Amino acid sequence: MGQCGITSSKTVLVFLNLIFWAAAGILCYVGAYVFITYDDYDHFFEDVYTLIPAVVIIAVGTLLFIIGLIGCCATVRESRCGLAVFVIILMLVFVTEVGVVVLGYIYRAKVEDEVDRSIQKVYNEYNGTNMDAPSRAIDYVQRQLHCCGIHNYSDWKKTRWFQESQNNSVPQSCCKPSASNCTGSLSRTGDLYPEGCEALVVKKLKEIMMYVIWAALTFAAIQMLGMLCACVVLCRRGRDPAYELLITGGTYA
Repeated sequence: MGQCGITSSKTVLVFLNLIFWAAAGILCYVGAYVFITYDDYDHFFEDVYTLIPAVVIIAVGTLLFIIGLIGCCATVRESRCGLAVFVIILMLVFVTEVGVVVLGYIYRAKVEDEVDRSIQKVYNEYNGTNMDAPSRAIDYVQRQLHCCGIHNYSDWKKTRWFQESQNNSVPQSCCKPSASNCTGSLSRTGDLYPEGCEALVVKKLKEIMMYVIWAALTFAAIQMLGMLCACVVLCRRGRDPAYELLITGGTYA
């Protein structure tokens, strides 16, 4: 029974190390996705510390690749020192991922206040030209999220661009794709997106943060299993010097 449990632990551990390599790629992808998306919405969210969880999760992804390599070699060769290092690094990464989850929840709670503080300023800086970064950001968000204005299209009446243009219209990025010959005129409000952008930007940023949180939680759980299997193999290896190597096919257990 003991032999079977040990062999199973080694097999599972080798399989988990392969999962760690896949996890490394996934975590780096999630972190990069957060960076890319933040770049699209950075005018609405000025707190750059929000990127800390993304930076940490990319670092963890890189470290997981190294962990997978160490784990595979240590498990196959049954190196007691290698397995000990493997367990210690996994514990450190596990603690780091718990920290990522905590930071994710903290910054997720701050999203609404940050957007509320910044969005009015961004809309007031709109000038309708592609050369202007706030203007590009607003047009991008309105087209991508299918929204218009802060709370609705009437918010544009309070902006400097609307008052200076004096044409009773909003940017064409407010126009629905199905609306033909839409110029953004407020005399044809049926052609415009009815929903404001603030709530949708907050929702999008919270979703992004949840991707980070769930990724960290999922792989933290996998690492717990990895630590358990490594400890089983390590303890058995310490008690029985004749313990069977996984690659030898010997008769000892």
